[in-house]
Amino acid sequence: MNNIEKLGFNSWFKERIDFARLNDFEIVRVVSVNKNSFVVSNGEKEIYAEVTGKFLFNSESSIDFPTVGDWVYTQLFDDNTLAVIHDILPRKTLLKRKTPGKKVDYQLIAANIDTAIIMQSLDANFNLRRLERYLVMINESGITPVIFLSKSDLLNDDEIQARKNEILSILPETKIEAFSNNSLSDVEGIKKCFVPPQTYCLLGSSGVGKTTLLNNLIHQDLYKTQPIREKDGRGKHTTTRRELIILENGSIVIDNPGMRELGMITLESGLENTFSEIADLTEECRYKDCTHTVEKGCAVIKALEEGHIEQERYDNYIKIYKESVYNEMTYYEKRQKDKKFGKFMHNYLKNNKNKS
Repeated sequence: MNNIEKLGFNSWFKERIDFARLNDFEIVRVVSVNKNSFVVSNGEKEIYAEVTGKFLFNSESSIDFPTVGDWVYTQLFDDNTLAVIHDILPRKTLLKRKTPGKKVDYQLIAANIDTAIIMQSLDANFNLRRLERYLVMINESGITPVIFLSKSDLLNDDEIQARKNEILSILPETKIEAFSNNSLSDVEGIKKCFVPPQTYCLLGSSGVGKTTLLNNLIHQDLYKTQPIREKDGRGKHTTTRRELIILENGSIVIDNPGMRELGMITLESGLENTFSEIADLTEECRYKDCTHTVEKGCAVIKALEEGHIEQERYDNYIKIYKESVYNEMTYYEKRQKDKKFGKFMHNYLKNNKNKS
């Protein structure tokens, strides 16, 4: 167990081990996912891994598959050069979003995260509404959020504080760190935010400096950086896969590709925690099924009209809420169809077998 403890295996996971399985399986952590291939670590070495055919057959949703940060039961073969994943240990947290595009399904980002770091840069990328979207996703997962504001060299101290105050006005107790990747002292200060053996996840749009920060944290240029478009401050995707990295002090960071789309599915607790002032008011609405858009006796609309809620924040709340409800209904309908099709195929194969 000692080797995997440095990968973040703590008492929470130890209490959930199926010890009978340890006779046949070894517990390892998924450190990299690239489409359908995996790399796991036992604390000593990284090993290429694949899932069993039975695992594939029994998985009903993308949520059932391993993702970076997962702890899994595996069998090791060929002098520990190949691992076969049989099952996933219970997850402490799971960060997920809707798949990009029109398809309505979950895309897993990372599992067993202690702290999610949202990076925005202090240029055209700074956007409170996008920040709220990230926070809804993080709060839904029960993960502690921290905000990093990069490219602080572009603004003076008063301008930086003004941006921080904008965030604190809607998230009063959130930890915020402003820094420049070009400043050695700033980077040294940021390093203190990473405490071993906690697991952190870096989130943010392309071009905010996640890759540069990661290179600074590990003191190596292992990851390529891409130029930023001047007209809108956007960058190209630098990271193309999700990957777990151990820093010098033993803390763990999961890097992610930049996200331009952040679709939402099933976000009740995430919305309540992110928009707490709106969630509190909903208890005072005349109707329990109030949509907070047109109803008489709506406490949210009243607070909006009286200026107690910002119009842009309200608009974003309604937008995310409607999107979440629509995607949840579509996802549920899709799952029902998948189950019916699976049942049909099971009966079809069973009947054909009996005929033969």
